[in-house]
Amino acid sequence: MLKIIIPIERFEGEDSLISNHFGRAPEFALVEISENHSLRNISTLKNVGEHFGGHGSAERIISDLKPDIIIAKGMGPRALQIFQSMGLSVYTGDCLKIGEAIQAYFAGRLFKLNEPCKEAKHGASQCHHP
Repeated sequence: MLKIIIPIERFEGEDSLISNHFGRAPEFALVEISENHSLRNISTLKNVGEHFGGHGSAERIISDLKPDIIIAKGMGPRALQIFQSMGLSVYTGDCLKIGEAIQAYFAGRLFKLNEPCKEAKHGASQCHHP
């Protein structure tokens, strides 16, 4: 089974919109894919990291779930470095919904995210990824 983490705006199953920035996503979808690439389960986890007034970090929350990969539109330098040091691959693309992102991953249409977003203070991020 393949476990994929995707930051989302709100849970709407496969139609959940992917958040523009990993650390500022209100929720994370944990997508479980079977060996034959079919969707097995989608569950969600609220982001209780410091961006949302929590005391932990989104990175620690995600690492505890032991995902195989992460799919995100953009990610800051700290998160990207932490995940890379854990051996996790982070992928990106122009998909809007998690169902599209999963299909794109298996079709080889996503790219490894190797550069972080350039974050602005107090909120808005400037992510310029493919």
